[in-house]
Amino acid sequence: MERATAFTAVPGWGGVGMGVFALVAAAVAYTRLTADEWLFTWLSTAVAALTLGSWAMTAKARRAGTQVFSYSGRRFVLSYVPPLVVGGLLTAALVRADAFWALPGTWLLLYGTGVVTGGAFSVRVVPLMGLCFMALGAIALFAPPGWGTPLMAAGFGGLHIVFGLVIARRYGG
Repeated sequence: MERATAFTAVPGWGGVGMGVFALVAAAVAYTRLTADEWLFTWLSTAVAALTLGSWAMTAKARRAGTQVFSYSGRRFVLSYVPPLVVGGLLTAALVRADAFWALPGTWLLLYGTGVVTGGAFSVRVVPLMGLCFMALGAIALFAPPGWGTPLMAAGFGGLHIVFGLVIARRYGG
């Protein structure tokens, strides 16, 4: 029975909070003078947002009387995490190659991939959100470098807020 259920602990309000973090990061990053300051702004925000998202997911699962690492939760996490790990490795390689321009597209694409693959075990709106991240990532890879921060604001900020509100409304907090 548990194997047939969708993972519903994806946190809507946590997604909204993550989106707000990203909008603040975009405002700060847009004013950064060096690539290293820009990178630090986004990486520190990613850590804060992932911490918030993990906490919100755990709290939502607890309120529903389930655990994050139920059968469907484990499948979600095991599908979501590998693209994020690849994103971390590619970040190190791109920074080493001084290719900061490629980071927004890479991050949006790989985060979107994680959301799509993890979302395959969740409610229908989650993989749709991932596809939207991937579309923005594809645009960011081929757009002028100056579009990177605004596209990340649209993705990590706007998409998290919009889809977070949808998830909160339809599937609870």
